[in-house]
Amino acid sequence: MALPFRFGVNLLVAGPAEEWRGKCRRAEELGYDVILVPDHLGMVAPFPALVAAAGATERPRLGTFVLNAGFWNPALLAREVATTDALTGGRLELGLGTGYVRAEHDTAGLAYGSPGERVDHLRRTVEELDRLLGSDEHQPQTVQKPRVPLLIGANGDRMLRLTAEHADIAAFTGARPVPGSTTGMLEPLTPDELDERVTAYHRLAAGRTKPAELNLLVQVVAITDDPAAALRPLLTRQPQLTVDQALELPLVLAGSLEEIVGQVRAARERYGFTYFTVLEPNMEPFGKVIEALRAE
Repeated sequence: MALPFRFGVNLLVAGPAEEWRGKCRRAEELGYDVILVPDHLGMVAPFPALVAAAGATERPRLGTFVLNAGFWNPALLAREVATTDALTGGRLELGLGTGYVRAEHDTAGLAYGSPGERVDHLRRTVEELDRLLGSDEHQPQTVQKPRVPLLIGANGDRMLRLTAEHADIAAFTGARPVPGSTTGMLEPLTPDELDERVTAYHRLAAGRTKPAELNLLVQVVAITDDPAAALRPLLTRQPQLTVDQALELPLVLAGSLEEIVGQVRAARERYGFTYFTVLEPNMEPFGKVIEALRAE
């Protein structure tokens, strides 16, 4: 039986306190279930931003989407997670990933490491968080027991295995890093490629007693009668794609409101996604999609 839909928005832009609180309140008004923040230099610092979001809202869960594990020492991260869970009244969802922007590590003076080394560090981080936060002796304690829900953003085989073993939420970006890019450039997965990755995850997760929630990060939301025009910025960044190919991408929702509602339902049917995340610039248009889906 499919899980109910959940919808999250990843807030990217820092601002003064009242502006930030206003954005969070607006996300709640639009029906978002989760307010999320990224972990990139030049954007909001994750944990204080979530504590502020909690103070401005009542209903939404609050999450990191996703923490760059290479920025964090596991013991210090455990303190941040437990404190934030307490200060948000047990509303925290912890999202973790390996990090994929080498330039940020260089700026911070942190080792970037090979893909294998980054996955190894993430595994150590996950296992150490489980150990520390699962101990009655750890201070501070989390509100949520037995632990804060864990989301892992994954694509490669080793990451999918880690996700299958540990994550409550398996997050798919619908894209992969461009080989050789140091600035985090991504190229989209085709529908068949995403099918293969989700199938690989299910194979690795076959022994789970409780299925994970499957999340998709949507990059483009355009309610329009001219989808080709709305996709021009994407096609400029991805010149290898035709308009028709771009419209088929899982990370693109474009067309009339009714068509987009159908696209969301089709993604649930084809891939099993029930938790959809959009980026801050798409918060308002996707709010109309949430309203339409919940009115059915």
